[in-house]
Amino acid sequence: MVQVFIQPAYGTADARRYGAESLENTADFRAYADLLDPADLARLTALHANGRARFWGAKDKYDRRMDTVRTGDVVLFTGRKHVQATAEVGHGFRNPAFARRLWNPDPGKCLFSNVYSLRRYRPLGLPYEALWALPGFTTGDHFMGLRFLDDAKSAAVIGLLTS
Repeated sequence: MVQVFIQPAYGTADARRYGAESLENTADFRAYADLLDPADLARLTALHANGRARFWGAKDKYDRRMDTVRTGDVVLFTGRKHVQATAEVGHGFRNPAFARRLWNPDPGKCLFSNVYSLRRYRPLGLPYEALWALPGFTTGDHFMGLRFLDDAKSAAVIGLLTS
């Protein structure tokens, strides 16, 4: 079963800046080859043959959950009371140095340690109400923080996205 997870990405000014750099636009990951493990570079190249991909990440407190993310899993990027975009996970890896160079956070800001590339990125603008109407979701939930959905909610979201 494809795992679906929800990731805030458009709520704060920092998140919007990171998103402008690596969600709304692709990044040339070959420019970071000196920071990438050869296996990660090979996998990224296999999935993104032109050397460019969209990226997002997660903080180290999510390491254990991020270890479960696989190619083909689906992520919903949320913010401003909408699912702003959706994408399929390409390759996930743990590399704080890559994340720091890619997003160049302000000193003292929280840094992603988990990074994942994206395929089939699609802007949506889907109001939260559409998710709230699905079985198991709660009206008024604003999807704060990284959240992994169970199989039933994942199936409902996949159904919504493909309808």
